[in-house]
Amino acid sequence: MKLRTLLLLLIAVCCIGVNAFATTYYVATNGSDSNPGTSAQPWATLQHAADTMQPGDTTLIRTGTYLGFRAETPGQSGAPITMAADAGATVAVNAAGPINRHTSNIEVENYDLTVQYWVIDGIESYNSLKYGVDVRTASHITVQNCWTHNNASTGIFSAFSDYETIQYNETNNNGEHGIYHSNSADYPTIRGNNSHNNYACGIHMNGDKSMGGDGQISYALVEQNVIWDNGAGGGGSGINCDGVSDSVFRNNLLYLNHASGISLYSIDGTFGSSRDKVYNNTIVFPVSTEGRHCINIPKSSGKYSPVGNLVKNNVLYTANTSKCSIWMYGTAALASGGSDYNACVDRFCKDGKRTITLATWQGAGFDTHSFLATPAQLFVDPANNNFHLKSGSLAANTGTNLSPDVTNDFDGESRPQGSAYDIGCFEDW
Repeated sequence: MKLRTLLLLLIAVCCIGVNAFATTYYVATNGSDSNPGTSAQPWATLQHAADTMQPGDTTLIRTGTYLGFRAETPGQSGAPITMAADAGATVAVNAAGPINRHTSNIEVENYDLTVQYWVIDGIESYNSLKYGVDVRTASHITVQNCWTHNNASTGIFSAFSDYETIQYNETNNNGEHGIYHSNSADYPTIRGNNSHNNYACGIHMNGDKSMGGDGQISYALVEQNVIWDNGAGGGGSGINCDGVSDSVFRNNLLYLNHASGISLYSIDGTFGSSRDKVYNNTIVFPVSTEGRHCINIPKSSGKYSPVGNLVKNNVLYTANTSKCSIWMYGTAALASGGSDYNACVDRFCKDGKRTITLATWQGAGFDTHSFLATPAQLFVDPANNNFHLKSGSLAANTGTNLSPDVTNDFDGESRPQGSAYDIGCFEDW
């Protein structure tokens, strides 16, 4: 037998072995950790399940309120470890588990190795003394379909964790951010979350050079999130990016936030957020006394400020006459011609000082195809937060083709439905 054939057979056997012994366990409030964890004889605690499971295993949790857990055993590619609510179950965690180390309700971390390939699915986490879900020095962790609320700090937090997926969660009324991805961790996907009424940011990402690593987050994908009524504490954008570069922000809906919409900058990142693509987002500040700039790109506090960003096909509306559609420290913040095909208000800033009109902004080479528009000219029912495009909307068929970065809209409808891309997160259909 040739060596290559033998190696392929060995790989196949290993893969079959992992999948063949995958087990589904159960936890219930009337169970016992001395049980075998079967459907008929479930375990009682999430920590016992986390300690027992091996790659490929799943624990299904029945309705009830539980102490949290700390996940320290790695899964494998193609064989993740899953902790999930059972079908139709309502599962809540309202306190840290017995071996948790950060007073967070759910913790994924091992001081001796990298925990990877875990899925946390469908769990409510609230009243944590720290974070609702806390992921540290990990890889390929998925947090999905969870509800994290009323926690002392952030709803879903991660640090030094690459290839993280945070999707389809609701996170609200937390003492800091809704979602916080931090510490030099690349390739995060933050998709389809509802983040609202958090004290600071809806979504915050920070390269954190002061914490070690390269101080930069790269290759993030942030899409199809709804972010509203965050930042009542006086700071924290809807989407906040401190040292986040070469990333895509598309098809997000932001409204009624109290600070800026999307901020690209650096305070503790190694350099300012650069070469980001801000495409087909809808950002609305409807109250004349609320909100800051729709797109905010300030000068970095360190040596390197943001450069080369792209802002296209966005609705950028603020009723606050002292704030801008786009505010930036200088023209290098955007790529040449990098802002265009936006529906906006007649206020811009290109030098961090003076507010100028769209016409003057266009004279500097930006937004040559953009136009002024109000919510009444764009949306079905903006007073009731329905930001789909109305019949005859000025945003219909007035965008530019952004394929392959954008091929569908917030609802998953393919773009374009008409003669050209629509502007904003929704495609008219």
